[in-house]
Amino acid sequence: MKKSFLIIFLSLFGIATMFGQGRNDKAKGPKLIVQVNEAGSLRAINTEAFRHSGTYSELMAKASVELMAVGAWLPDAFSNIQGWFTPPEAGIHLALSSGWSGIGWRPLTNCPSLTSKSGYFYPLIETDIARKDLSLMEQDWKLDEIEKEFRAQIEFILRNIPSANHISGYMGSTTFDERVTALTKRLADEYGLAFLEDEESQKKYNVEYVTYDESSNSIQGKIDGIVNMINKLETDKTYIFVAKPMAYNSETENMIHAADEWMVEKRLSEAKAIRHYKVNEVLREKKVSATSYHALTKGLPRSTPEAENIDPEGIKKFLQTMKDRSFNIHSLMVLRNGKVAYEEWFGYEGADSPHSMFSVTKTFTSTAVGFAVAEKKLKLTDKVISFFPDKLPENVSPYLKEMEVRHLLTMSAGNNVKEMDTKNEDWIREYLALEMKAKPGTQYQYSSTGSNMLSAIVQKVTGEKVSDYLATRLFRPIGIRIPYWGETMDGYTYGGYGLYVCTEDMAKLGQFILQKGEWNGKQLLPKKWFDEATTHQMDCVPSWVDWKDRDSVGADSDWKQGYGYQMWMCRHNAFRADGAEGQFIVMMPDQKAVVVITASINDMSAELNAVWDHILPAMK
Repeated sequence: MKKSFLIIFLSLFGIATMFGQGRNDKAKGPKLIVQVNEAGSLRAINTEAFRHSGTYSELMAKASVELMAVGAWLPDAFSNIQGWFTPPEAGIHLALSSGWSGIGWRPLTNCPSLTSKSGYFYPLIETDIARKDLSLMEQDWKLDEIEKEFRAQIEFILRNIPSANHISGYMGSTTFDERVTALTKRLADEYGLAFLEDEESQKKYNVEYVTYDESSNSIQGKIDGIVNMINKLETDKTYIFVAKPMAYNSETENMIHAADEWMVEKRLSEAKAIRHYKVNEVLREKKVSATSYHALTKGLPRSTPEAENIDPEGIKKFLQTMKDRSFNIHSLMVLRNGKVAYEEWFGYEGADSPHSMFSVTKTFTSTAVGFAVAEKKLKLTDKVISFFPDKLPENVSPYLKEMEVRHLLTMSAGNNVKEMDTKNEDWIREYLALEMKAKPGTQYQYSSTGSNMLSAIVQKVTGEKVSDYLATRLFRPIGIRIPYWGETMDGYTYGGYGLYVCTEDMAKLGQFILQKGEWNGKQLLPKKWFDEATTHQMDCVPSWVDWKDRDSVGADSDWKQGYGYQMWMCRHNAFRADGAEGQFIVMMPDQKAVVVITASINDMSAELNAVWDHILPAMK
């Protein structure tokens, strides 16, 4: 995590809130995606592309940074993204040309039909009569070589920046031929990425590209052009603005003395114009809100309480109860029939604010186990000791020999440990050396360390950390932003806590579980897994109650309805993921509803009771 994270994170909070994001702003205005092209190509471009990660300008506060896999300065671009708690949105900027005079880029693959004899991409994509034989379109290019090269660029970016969520093209690299456009769309679909440069996709998402009059290279001319462009934006429409700012440094100074002088001056002026106060003033006046590729292409469909047969008075009563009890609720989202019927954020929390999941993390981890089981890399009856032969105690007890993966899933491992210090690199050895106090499967004991063991097992059998394993199987397919997820000292993703996601991402997981692994017509995880995961597998007690004191807990407690696979059963035929301080994903199959809450509340029973008392009855 960057040293200045807290300062910049708070700066982004302030910018996002002022820019119409982060609160339930009722004022309607245009939505704008700002796309900064060519990151990784030049250091001067990187400097401006990432300067928005702080107090840069409202227009750039949430810009998408387009990464060029063939650029010489790509490692520098990576370093500006990797390690951030909330990294900027990133796109994959596919390139088949070099563009700048005197600067050449080599492909990542052997593709002779796409390069000159020197092995570099041609300077141009489209034919220029003044620069004969310098364009790709003049050559006998091969579509299969383009596919091979595009795949290499996509996979290279995703290996380093798994949060990259869309594709764009450098200088027309993805749209110069309809066959190439069709190929790009197919690859975008295959890799779970958005692609909006073709007319069909723009109609599908109701978005259009906007430009400004770039004829003037003066700063004032740029300001006037950008202001005029913003003033023409229409309310309730979404636009994409492609920005190409550049910083002044020794690199650009040398370029000014080459054939690119005009282009460099244009970009230097644009960089200054974009962050000018007059541009920010008109953004506020027009109520322009920053949005993202992710929100546009991966967001859940929106509706209203009334349209989904929810009485809005029930939601109002729930919120009033939170206020009357002085409960610090951060966000509330209510889904019904797969649509967001109600959403609101409170205080400084925003729609794009990742929130600590605490033990909601466990449900994500159990989903990773489900994928590993479906891929036959794991069985629930596998013995835990089989995965860690080098970590076993000298004397392995009979009960330890019996411990299976399913016992970890159902919190019935038998060693009765709640939590262990995973800052110790030998925590797995210590866990396996614990005294076994009961036969596995006979006593419930809530244990985050058991969940961490599940994560370690998934990593053992898949060769991937749970965070990476879910990226391609769950996060990208259902549109969850690749999250920040903490790790143990020995490099395992935490299984019981440590995950940070946004409210809507919680809702997507809830809807995915409610739909029993189906998403957009595809069965991503077998229905059978969720038939088991969301049903009573083990008698349970609240985490703060010992098993021997289980009779002290009332039968109507939501913490005594049974435990599934890292999920709690509830009253009213519901089930939930929950985490400390009031984090909830409550799934109600009878109502086809999901209720998501983030909060900082100690009395989670009262919080959940308020859902049953007010939101549940509101669903007709």
